[in-house]
Amino acid sequence: MPRPAAPVDATQLSLFDATTPAATPPAASTPTRGTPPPAAPHEAPAATPPALAPAVFRHPQADREIHLRQHVVGYALRRARRRSIGFIVGADGLAVSAPRWVGIVDIEAALREKADWILRKLGEQQQRAQRQLAAKVVWRDGANFPFLGETVIVVLDARATGAILNSDAQALPGVPRLTLHVGLPQTASPEQIRDAVQSWLQRQARRIFEERVAHFAARLSVRCTRLALSSAQTRWGSASADGSIRLNWRLIHFALTTIDYVVTHELAHLREMNHSPRFWDVVRSVLPDYERARGTLKDDVLPVFE
Repeated sequence: MPRPAAPVDATQLSLFDATTPAATPPAASTPTRGTPPPAAPHEAPAATPPALAPAVFRHPQADREIHLRQHVVGYALRRARRRSIGFIVGADGLAVSAPRWVGIVDIEAALREKADWILRKLGEQQQRAQRQLAAKVVWRDGANFPFLGETVIVVLDARATGAILNSDAQALPGVPRLTLHVGLPQTASPEQIRDAVQSWLQRQARRIFEERVAHFAARLSVRCTRLALSSAQTRWGSASADGSIRLNWRLIHFALTTIDYVVTHELAHLREMNHSPRFWDVVRSVLPDYERARGTLKDDVLPVFE
């Protein structure tokens, strides 16, 4: 008797998936919990996206191709020891993981069943890639970057020592009021300018994160034993059962409300090493509107440092 078609594993779809997966038993506590960049486990269902113009979406490791609606989707298929078909739409495109015993006909039937979700996610990734391209910083005199949610203009000033942030309280509406005077000559290379700005940002990150951790640790009655900066590509922060916290230094680009959400999220793990309703109640106890800040982590695009 042929095996039944493998069910689609909805929990594999995406961290941003708007559908609510079937209820599962609470996960066991683990010694380390983290904040993935866009983690949003309780989003409301998304509105139906506008129709996309016919397009070709192709994963760089694509070994299969399928037509979904009027679009061509090249996807990377991986066989794995699992019980269901999983879809992941990332920056590279669509990747499918399926049990070895499931045939291509069943896999593509599952893809067609989830066509709307797949095309919506591919469109979002395409738009995000375009925004990231626009966010690439050209490191020169007059370059700009976000700091605590505001735009900062780089001013090369050989007379300055290190880097000094100046504020123009009289700046016109819509004109950046912050300038960072970097102690480099006009002949400085893009790499020198980038490294000077990044070093300054990391110093500010440590100072501000220490202040916010101390503030919210007191409010939550927890103790942070160690704070470290990270450059992780997949997490904004993490917490360990021993009380140590790691925060991504690039959070410094966001407004303070967003930084406070990640800080609170990680500190709350020192009381609840899970993402249960009790955990979110701890977060909500000090940040009643944390959902808004969490949305910023999902939607905003950081400057590209190259």
